[in-house]
Amino acid sequence: MTLVSPATRAWQAERGRLIGIAYRMLGDYGHAEDVVSEVAIEALQQERAEDAGGSSDAPSKARVRSWPAWLTTVCVRRSIDRVRALAAVREEYIGPWLPEPVATERLPEDAVADRELLSLALLHMAEQLTPEARAAVVLHRAFGMSAVEIGRILEKTPAAVRQLLSRGERRLRLADEPGARAADPAARGALLAAVEHGDVSGVLALLSDDAILWSDGGGRVRAARNPIFGADHVRRFLLGVLGKATADPGLPFGVALLDVNGEPAVALTHSGRTDVLTLEFGDDGLIHGLRQVCNPDKLAHVL
Repeated sequence: MTLVSPATRAWQAERGRLIGIAYRMLGDYGHAEDVVSEVAIEALQQERAEDAGGSSDAPSKARVRSWPAWLTTVCVRRSIDRVRALAAVREEYIGPWLPEPVATERLPEDAVADRELLSLALLHMAEQLTPEARAAVVLHRAFGMSAVEIGRILEKTPAAVRQLLSRGERRLRLADEPGARAADPAARGALLAAVEHGDVSGVLALLSDDAILWSDGGGRVRAARNPIFGADHVRRFLLGVLGKATADPGLPFGVALLDVNGEPAVALTHSGRTDVLTLEFGDDGLIHGLRQVCNPDKLAHVL
């Protein structure tokens, strides 16, 4: 019988939660998995150093008292490092950069236990925050951690953490509108009916006047290089794209409803490819933001 070490046992139990933290911070599921794998390696190194009577290069030179807390700390710090490393890459990205969508059923249960800060809209908006502010908001809003607990991880005072939270939540418009981005039942029903009938115009009829479309092709497929503002412009763009797509009877065309990042999304099959379109609803039941992920490299966890 093989004995499982305390570090390995804790990592296996916490893996889903750690992926939830890393994915919310990075907006990229592959990078989140990489970070969590790195955390496992560091945990084993820490444990071996303790067994040998020494210490490792882990965040604390003292013996680990709580493996879940230690794993969380390392995961957050490694995620911050990865955010900084990816910043330059994303600045060179062709067109708007959008987070990588993930089918809700493919996410670990611990990652979606609380769907706060999981939507593509909020993951996209979180790119505006500093890595530390992003970590503070994720840990507080999605995992219920206090300013004192977050301060230990970020090596900041509780007052400094509260300031990060206040600024971050205002930037994400979370402070006063905690539920504004969830589609109400009527809006979901209208969306479902339109998709079930393959009625793209019915989906577009749900657009608010100030709707914005971001289209992420990453240079891999044709997509809008800049955000498109206003319902009329968004309708014209999407109907133009789909009009060209349906003109070729040899290529499949279809509209389907998906559950992505804990929210409804639309899969558009056209022109020999499938795009994933996530929708940001306002409290008026209309769509205020559309994020069209076209880059096939980002769709491995959805399609």
